Amino acid sequence: SVLAVCFSSVFPSLFLHFTLDFCFDILFFSRAIKTNQDLLPETPWTHIFYNDFWGTLLTHSGSHKSYRPLCTLSFRLNHAIGGLNPWSYHLVNVLLHAAVTGLFTSFSKILLGDGYWTFMAGLMFASHPIHTEAVAGIVGRADVGASLFFLLSLLCYMKHCSTRGASARTWGWFLGTGLCAGCSMLWKEQGVTVLAVSAIYDVFVFHRLKMKQILPTIYKRKNLSLFLSISLLTFWGTSLLGARLYWMGNKPPSFSNSDNPAADSDSLLARTLTFFYLPTKNLWLLLCPDTLSFDWSMDAVPLLKTICDWRNLHTVAFYTGLLLLAYYGLKSPSVERECNGKFVTNGKQNANGHSCHSEVEYRNSEIKPSFPSKVENGIKNNVSQRTRLPSTENIVVLSLSLLIIPFVPATNLFFYVGFVIAERVLYIPSMGFCLLITVGARALYVKVQKRFLKSLIFYATATLIVFYGLKTAIRNGDWQNEEMLYRSGIKVNPAKAWGNLGNVLKSQSKISEAESAYRNALYYRSNMADMLYNLGLLLQENSRFAEALHYYKLAIGSRPTLASAYLNTGIILMNQGKTEEARRTFLKCSEIPDENLKDPHAHKSSVTSCLYNLGKLYHEQGHYEDALSVYKEAIQKMPRQFAPQSLYNMMGEAYMRLSKLPEAEHWYMESLRSKTDHIPAHLTYGKLLALTGRKSEAEKFFLKAIELDPTKGNCYMHYGQFLLEEARLIEAAEMAKKAAELDSTEFDVVFNAAHMLRQASLNEAAEKYYDLAAKLRPNYPAALMNLGAILHLNGRLQKAEANYLRALQLKPDDIITQSNLRKLWNIMEKQGLKTSKT
Repeated sequence: SVLAVCFSSVFPSLFLHFTLDFCFDILFFSRAIKTNQDLLPETPWTHIFYNDFWGTLLTHSGSHKSYRPLCTLSFRLNHAIGGLNPWSYHLVNVLLHAAVTGLFTSFSKILLGDGYWTFMAGLMFASHPIHTEAVAGIVGRADVGASLFFLLSLLCYMKHCSTRGASARTWGWFLGTGLCAGCSMLWKEQGVTVLAVSAIYDVFVFHRLKMKQILPTIYKRKNLSLFLSISLLTFWGTSLLGARLYWMGNKPPSFSNSDNPAADSDSLLARTLTFFYLPTKNLWLLLCPDTLSFDWSMDAVPLLKTICDWRNLHTVAFYTGLLLLAYYGLKSPSVERECNGKFVTNGKQNANGHSCHSEVEYRNSEIKPSFPSKVENGIKNNVSQRTRLPSTENIVVLSLSLLIIPFVPATNLFFYVGFVIAERVLYIPSMGFCLLITVGARALYVKVQKRFLKSLIFYATATLIVFYGLKTAIRNGDWQNEEMLYRSGIKVNPAKAWGNLGNVLKSQSKISEAESAYRNALYYRSNMADMLYNLGLLLQENSRFAEALHYYKLAIGSRPTLASAYLNTGIILMNQGKTEEARRTFLKCSEIPDENLKDPHAHKSSVTSCLYNLGKLYHEQGHYEDALSVYKEAIQKMPRQFAPQSLYNMMGEAYMRLSKLPEAEHWYMESLRSKTDHIPAHLTYGKLLALTGRKSEAEKFFLKAIELDPTKGNCYMHYGQFLLEEARLIEAAEMAKKAAELDSTEFDVVFNAAHMLRQASLNEAAEKYYDLAAKLRPNYPAALMNLGAILHLNGRLQKAEANYLRALQLKPDDIITQSNLRKLWNIMEKQGLKTSKT
C-alpha cells in the first residue's frame, strides 16, 4: 500500500509539473534562487550557515531570520547540476513529496494497522490541495524537506519507545530522533516541534496515560525510563531553540504592515479576535480548500474589529470542537471500547491479533508500555507478541498534536510572523488533519451496524479523497505559469495579484495591459511603494518621463528608503539637464542606510548605481576628482552581486582625463577581468594603448569590440577615430558611415561620424550626418554650429547663416560661431547675397 500511495503521489504530480515554470511571488523566488549569492559556486558553501533563506546575513537588522541552511544547500545542488532549469527544481520537490507520503503512510500503518484505512490516510495526504503551494512552489521545498525529517524523527522515537528497556540499541534510535529533529529544524523552523509531538506520543499513545494519571505517576516516580526520555526530549528541544535564537542574533525579525496587518494594529481587541480567528480559517482551508491563493497578506483576511463580527461564531465553534475532541481523547476509557474495527470488553476481546487495554487494566496494573518484555534465562528480551494498535482515543490525541503543535509557531502566540495565512505552512499540520479525518471515518464505520451505512461512510471518505485529488489537479493548472497563478489570486488578494500580474505582462511586452494591472493594484491599495515604483519604471521605459517622475515621488513618499526610486528619478532629471536636482537626488539616495530593510542586497545595489551615476554626472561636468571620490565610495559600498565592470571602466576614464595613465590602465584591466566581454572597456583600453604608442595592441582591442557586437555603431565609431589618427582616411570614413548607419538615432555616434568624415575631407557625406545630428538635438548649439560650418564649406551659404544664427540664439557668447558668421557674411557680401545683418 505504501508503494501504491507513493506512485499515486508522484505520477500525476510529475505529469503536471513537467510544464511548470518558476512560479510563486516574483520577489520570493528572485531572492531565494535567482539573486541568492549562496547558490553560486564562487560563494563559499559555508556562507549558507551564516545567512538566512534569502541570502542575507542572519544578524543583519533587515534579515527575515528564516534560517533554513539545508533547504538552501539543496537549491545550491540543484543550481550546480541544472542551473536555473525549472524542471529539475520541480522534480526534486515532487520526489520529496513522494518520500513524505510514503513515510506518512508507514506512520499511519503503525497506528491504524495494515488495511484500507491506512491506504485512505496516505491517499488523502498525497492528494490534498493544500500541498500544492509547498510542492509546486520552489520555496515550498523548505516545508516538504522539514516534513521528511519530521517523520523520520517521529518514527525513530516510536522505535525507541518499543525497544526501551529491552535493547541497548534503543539509545541509537533516540540519537536518530534528535539528529532528524535538528535536520528538520534546519529545513524549516517548525521542524523542531516534532520533539513535542514525540513526547505526546510517548505519554498518551505508547504508555496510554490519561490526564488524571500523569500527576500520580510523577508523584510515585513510576516508569523512570519514560521520564528520562521526556527529559532528554525537553533538553534537546530547548538546546535547539536556544542555539537557533543565538544564531539569529537574539532578535526577532521585523515585518511590514502589509505582511501581517493584525500584528500592526493598535487595537488590542482587533489583534486578539483576529489571531484567534486565523486558526479557524486555516482549518477551513484544510477541510474545504475551495479558495486557495498564492498570497494571503494585506487585506486578504479583513481584521475582526468588534465582538459583533459574525466570524467570531466560527472561532467559538472551532475552539469548542477542539476542546471536545481533546476531552474525548484524554478522558478515562470506558469498559467497552473498540480497537481496529472490533469491540473490546474488559480487555478480553481482540481482533486481527490486536488487543487494547480496558479500564480494569488501567486500575490494576503498573504503567506499562504497549510492547511488554519478559525475562528469559536471566536476560531481559523483547517479546514477540501480537502488535497492539492504539485505540481511537489515542490516535485522536496524537492527531490533534500533529495538527496543532507544528502550527503553533504560525499563530503569533510567541512572536509575530510575516504572513497572515501561508498554505505551505499547513503541510506538516495536514498530517494530523488527514489522520484525524481517517480515524473519525473508521470509528463511525465501526459504530454503525447497518451495511448500507458502513458503505456510505466508506464511499463518502473515498469521494472526499477524489474531490481533493481533482482540486489538486485544477490547482496545479493554476501553478503552470505565473500569469495563471496571479490571475487565480485576484479574488483573494487583488492588490498583490494585480501587481505581480503587471510584472508578468510587462515581461511579455504587453505594455498597456501591464499598466492597467498596476493601476488596478493601486486602486485596491494606493500606498504600495513597489507598485508605484513599478508603474513609474514602466512609464519611464516608454518615455513618459513626467508621469514616471510623479509615481517615483509617490513611491518615495510611501517608502522613503526605496533607493531604486531615487536612482531612476535622478537618471530622468540628469537626462533632462536638471543636473543640480539630479545631484541632490543621487546624494540623498547614497545616504540611506540599509538597516531594517527586507532586501539589503538590492538596496546596496541601487545605492551603488546612484553613486555610479553621480560620478558620471561629475565626469560630464569635468569634475574628475569629484567623480573619482564618488566612484571610490561606490566600490566600498557595492554588494557582492553587483556587476562592477562599468564602474571600474569609469574609474579608468576619470584617471585617463587626469592624465594618470598607469592608474587608468589598472582600472581598465579590472573592468575586463570582472567581465571579459565588456565592450566599453575594450574601447577605452584601446584608446589608452593607442595614446601610449601600443598601436597594434590597440587595434586588436577595437576589432575585438566589433567582434563582440557587430551591430553596435559605437564600436565602429571608436575604431574609425583610431584609423583617422593613423591617417588611414578611407578606412576611417568607412567606419564612420557604418557607425552612423547602425546607430542612426544615437546623437553621439552620428555627430562623431560626421566629424570623422569631415576630417577625411568627405564634406558631402559629413553634411548629411551633421544635418541628422542637428535633427536629433535641435536645441544643441554645437550641432547647429557644426552643421553651419559644413554648409559654409560646401557653399550653401544661406543655410549656413540660418544655422549659425540659431546656434547663437542658444549660446550668444560662443566666439567660434561669431567668428564663422562674420567670415560667412564677408563671403556673402562679396557675392552680392543678402545677409541678415543688412
